[in-house]
Amino acid sequence: MRLLLLLLLFVSCCLHAFSANVMAPLLVQDRDTFRQQLQIAKQIGVEGVSVDVWWGLVEERGDQQFNWQYYDEIFADIRGAGLKIMPIMAFHQCGGNVGDDCDVPLPAWVWQHFRPQGLTIADLQYQSEYGNRSAETLALWADPWAMPQYIEFMKAFVSQYSALAKDISEINISMGPAGELRYPSYNSHDGGRTAYPSRGGFQAYSALAVADFRTSMQQRYQHIEQLNLAWQTAFRSFEQLGPPPDAEAFIKSGAQFNSVYGRDFINWYHSALVAHGQRMLDAAAVAFDGVFSQTALGFKIPGIHWQMTSTGNFARSAELAAGLIDSQQEYSAENGYGYQQIVALAAEFSRRKRPVVLHFTALEMDNNAGAPSYSLAKSLVQWLGAEAARQQVTLKGENALAAGVTHKQGWDNIEAVFTRGHYSGITVLRIQQVTSGGVGQQRFEQLISRQKALLR
Repeated sequence: MRLLLLLLLFVSCCLHAFSANVMAPLLVQDRDTFRQQLQIAKQIGVEGVSVDVWWGLVEERGDQQFNWQYYDEIFADIRGAGLKIMPIMAFHQCGGNVGDDCDVPLPAWVWQHFRPQGLTIADLQYQSEYGNRSAETLALWADPWAMPQYIEFMKAFVSQYSALAKDISEINISMGPAGELRYPSYNSHDGGRTAYPSRGGFQAYSALAVADFRTSMQQRYQHIEQLNLAWQTAFRSFEQLGPPPDAEAFIKSGAQFNSVYGRDFINWYHSALVAHGQRMLDAAAVAFDGVFSQTALGFKIPGIHWQMTSTGNFARSAELAAGLIDSQQEYSAENGYGYQQIVALAAEFSRRKRPVVLHFTALEMDNNAGAPSYSLAKSLVQWLGAEAARQQVTLKGENALAAGVTHKQGWDNIEAVFTRGHYSGITVLRIQQVTSGGVGQQRFEQLISRQKALLR
């Protein structure tokens, strides 16, 4: 019976509609070359092109001063090649991340826009455990003020491109740095201290973040005496609470798993991120109504695959700092190895409102459990696949690094992912890696042909 169930699951996964897409350059500098790449992509079976619609480019001049000229041209090129458009509402900066070759910061005016409401620049930014602040995105704790701006931008997109609704197959929503639902836990503002393959850094030290933590704990425990009883502390008021003053010692001691305070902090930090994702999807549903009301929404979470097998209490520490997983006494298939809540975000929204596609990176990577990376990338891809299947979430994958689709091993790993099922599509980073001949183009074309043959 168990064998039969596994076989039925395999067949069901493999008979999904399969989609093959590519990412456009962060900014197209040579349209002639781009058009040639689009033609080749179409020939090998690619269906759509993912395009970052940079907030900082379109609304650079001022609030509600939109300039869509660049996207008018790029979208015309994509449609001209007979391909679908997959816009990303890019509420993050371009520049400062691995592979970034452009410089598009957030609109400069936004940092002063909320001063009449009493918000400083520091309030709008993430602040790390080291005291550094990130300007790559607006911090999620600024959502009450920022959300109307996001909706305004998305509605302006609808106004500009409603006539292209039939050419737009999916709309993705940027929810954090690099467009991913995560904290900037390993980004450049910390000066390399949190870079791969470190444990990262917690990003909950701004005034708004600390205030939210205190409010959340007050709602949880009601009275400070109850919190003290649970935490074995002696605080006089909730105003004394805060994130770990020494995050390194916090992780090293295992407090994130073994103390009530530690679990409360981690689970608040994770839940705050998931709640932000919920707000972003709700905002997108409001904005993309009418002709786009049936268009699937999408969002991405990264494959933070390092520090997974680290010794002592550092195991899973990079994922915790990014906010991707909650705190569990034991991570297992029953709780999605910590990803249950973040996958449930897509599942619950799909049930209530409209289809949501979850995108996950690292499809091309191997496990490398030894120092210094302590990586379980391949296992992580499988875990996410199984949890998405369990919650009936549409899951599509990406390669984490552009170089990952330029060699045989990367493609062998990608093909193995689709053999196992769970993933219903791939978006390759980036178009030039699979339209310039060689291994990338050859193997991508073979994958597309093989997957589509299964559907005949």
